[in-house]
Amino acid sequence: MLKVKVLTLYPEIFPGFLAVSLTGKALNEGKWSLETVNIRDYATDKYGSVDDTPCGGGAGMVMRADILGAAIEANHKSGKLIYMTPKGKPLTQAKLHELASQEELTIICNRFEGVDERVLEFYQPDEISIGDFILTGGEQAAMIMLDGVVRLLDGVLGNASSTSDESFENGLLEYPQYTRPIEWKGLKVPEILLSGHHANIQKWRREQSLKITQKKRPDLLKKIS
Repeated sequence: MLKVKVLTLYPEIFPGFLAVSLTGKALNEGKWSLETVNIRDYATDKYGSVDDTPCGGGAGMVMRADILGAAIEANHKSGKLIYMTPKGKPLTQAKLHELASQEELTIICNRFEGVDERVLEFYQPDEISIGDFILTGGEQAAMIMLDGVVRLLDGVLGNASSTSDESFENGLLEYPQYTRPIEWKGLKVPEILLSGHHANIQKWRREQSLKITQKKRPDLLKKIS
């Protein structure tokens, strides 16, 4: 079972959408566990302060190293330590597979202008970004990442082979999908998919994946060429 611990200033955000659908079912069935830790519990003053003004001046506030450090040391004992940040390496399907293979994940959720750099220097967390944009905090990013991780755990998907042809699994975007009715608004399901000739269908799907990837994400083709 994958054990997930989230360090956050807003534990009430969780489990959020992770409590429904496949991830919620897997959580209830004990295929993974989720524990939230309020970083503010490690504050040292009566106000529960966790941040301070940036050294050298500037807008916003910075999460203090002593407070966050205490939260990390009290809760991260083993497994992978992750810091959700726009400055991290982009989250990929390969990364999700790596994380799904872990037994424990401890996730630090970013707030304010970020955390004191000394936290990153000392604990060396795996810094992960879900995209080139800014959110109000790392909680949303953490939930998106966990959604991708949990669905890869054994027994979560009804059919384990469901992920094999998905976008990014083989370096390409997924081929087009169709179902009944065979004709809708004058548009028909491609005849090849109704032929029953599995080898030709696989060939067609591969060709379509290449075409779609070339059109929408040509950068991916460079990585597999």
